[in-house]
Amino acid sequence: MAKNKITVSVIKADIGSVPGHNRVHPALLENAKKHLKNAKRKKLLVDYFVTACGDDLELIMTHGHGVNDKKIHTLAWDTFMSCTELAKKMKLYGAGQDILSTAFSGNVKGMGPGVAEMEFEERGAEPILVFMADKTDPGAWNYILYKVFADPFNTAGLVISPKLHDGFIFEVHDLYNNKKIKFSCPEETYDLLALIGTPSQYVIKHVFTKKGDIAASTSTTKLSLIAGKYVGKDDPCMVIRGQGQFPAVGEIIEPFAFPHIVSGFMRGSHRGPLMPCSIDTAHPSRFDGPPRVIGVGFQLADGKLIGGVDLFADPSYDLARQKSNEISDFLRMHGPFEPHRLGKEDMEYTTLPGVLEKLKNRFKKI
Repeated sequence: MAKNKITVSVIKADIGSVPGHNRVHPALLENAKKHLKNAKRKKLLVDYFVTACGDDLELIMTHGHGVNDKKIHTLAWDTFMSCTELAKKMKLYGAGQDILSTAFSGNVKGMGPGVAEMEFEERGAEPILVFMADKTDPGAWNYILYKVFADPFNTAGLVISPKLHDGFIFEVHDLYNNKKIKFSCPEETYDLLALIGTPSQYVIKHVFTKKGDIAASTSTTKLSLIAGKYVGKDDPCMVIRGQGQFPAVGEIIEPFAFPHIVSGFMRGSHRGPLMPCSIDTAHPSRFDGPPRVIGVGFQLADGKLIGGVDLFADPSYDLARQKSNEISDFLRMHGPFEPHRLGKEDMEYTTLPGVLEKLKNRFKKI
């Protein structure tokens, strides 16, 4: 297995929670584990890890079938559908929320669930970090990935390590026009920033070394664009390889010490800080927030997931959590006003248009 390519697939979906949008019920986690355990027994998977961030069920799977594999995506889909049925029986809130269509054709992309996958040849020591967020959108990763792979003030290896000194290539997707572009950094850093500074439209999908090795992969599902209306926030996931020709684990998790402002929070219509938290505290309650992110770290051993380390269950992130609460206090004082509430363009993809529709005939010419 070590000389063959391994695939890491992270597929997530909101298929019901309790109460409201707070957390995945333990029964759904156990049901998902049974499905993946059976798939491992049948040799479809090498290994798996099931967890949750807020109201999102997260499936972390390793296998040898490559990205976008029909069997793997069918497994994830069947797992989500089974959990949805259980959620409906329990009358959980938002049961099947991310299942935007039941016309499954072998790939969950465009169906609602979020997907981050990468295929590579496993190294002698292969650290894999998986990040999962709740109450925010795919653009939340832009700041993090820029800091990790392009900012020498964050990643010392960009300056002092010969393996990182040449920089990285960023693949950016335009979510509104379904196009992609690549930037080579550091030489095209300003061009990269010109786009990813608008995270509602431009998101980083992949990061590669200059030699072409995959370094990071993210989910870019934009639920409102698929459904044509607001159906919940996208709650993205991300996989990053660490050490060697990639940034060190400590460099990868360092940007999360700054709780940068992201869109999401209550009804997906507000801005708030991205709070790094442990798995057992990843339950956004206050104003359905603030937006949360968890990180789980593994070492791969012939595709097997060794560890499952809770990366933010660390007191060194206490200050980031404190700052998140202070920032939330400040922003919440704005109530329905911007900048706490999203700008007009982003609000067009929330529930606000339903209110404006009732008022349109009351406007009179000045």
